[in-house]
Amino acid sequence: MEARSEVIERLAEKVGHTWPNVVAARERSAAMLARLRELLRGQDPEDTSIIVFGSFARGEYTVGSDIDWTLLIDGRADEAHLTQARAITKLLKESKIQDESPFGVFDNVSFSHPILHQIGGHDDTNRNTTQRILLLLESVAIGRAEAHERVLDLVLSRYIADDRGLRFSKRKPLVLGFLFNDIVRYWRTITIDFQAKQRNKRDGWALRNIKLRTSRKLLFASGMLTCFSLQLFGSGEPWSSGEGERVDPVRTRRFLRDRIRLTPLEHMAEALLRPKISAETAGMVMDNYDAFLGIVADEEKRKHLVNLPVEALGEDALFKEASRLTYTFQDGLDRLFFEEDEDIASLVRRFGVF
Repeated sequence: MEARSEVIERLAEKVGHTWPNVVAARERSAAMLARLRELLRGQDPEDTSIIVFGSFARGEYTVGSDIDWTLLIDGRADEAHLTQARAITKLLKESKIQDESPFGVFDNVSFSHPILHQIGGHDDTNRNTTQRILLLLESVAIGRAEAHERVLDLVLSRYIADDRGLRFSKRKPLVLGFLFNDIVRYWRTITIDFQAKQRNKRDGWALRNIKLRTSRKLLFASGMLTCFSLQLFGSGEPWSSGEGERVDPVRTRRFLRDRIRLTPLEHMAEALLRPKISAETAGMVMDNYDAFLGIVADEEKRKHLVNLPVEALGEDALFKEASRLTYTFQDGLDRLFFEEDEDIASLVRRFGVF
């Protein structure tokens, strides 16, 4: 995509491995990004941005991937927005990029007000939380980026402004506790929703299961690293504003804004490059994630997992293969977050449990 892929290249040198499926997915994503920008040129009115999420935004696009998108509106409500969302849906369908959403076009219109102002409380629905966290962790603007950039800045400012422990407590470490708790909540929501889908929508369970244990887990891990980034990657920065606050909110927002430009895999690669993390651990994470991308990029294997009946859980060779790589991937994450780097492990123990 358009992020700093050199961090993955440096990790490949450390490990001495290549990850062809990671490279291929990034190339496919970049090609689709260029195609979408040409197709949707001029389809985003003033004070809006066309935002894409999911594997495409992460730089992990495969032929079978959906393109999750929304028309983000950061301005006055206008009935023309619905018309515009319908026009975008039609263009995607006619170009054979994506069929019309089964949930209807309202899923493709989002307003900035609830994303920014309804953090927590009864009005912060699963959908609103999902949009907010994915906006931070895996979103790319197609065309006009002003609304996207503005909302990202405002949401980050809200997490910083309301985090009294970050701004005023003299105790270290510097961690975005408010944002961290929201990301944890999102991760737990994903796992609970997975169980609901498994019960009510039996087709596609195997692919959802594998994704939950790889790409969804990676997204959560990258969110944790974002919240720890002031401490892990910015410890030499002069964070104090000198006015009674231990962090300057503006400087902190700018730092975080730069951090979330990384894809989840780039976040992970940067953590795996830390001196205390062994090449073996880095290989366990990256080799198995590369293998996962190879499976979902293979049309026959992907279709096989989508159509696999629940009754074949303990017998199917492909599902067993995919499950094995998720276990080794998890072992690598355990070593990264709990064993080899005490700086990371202490942050997880302190903020991830209580």
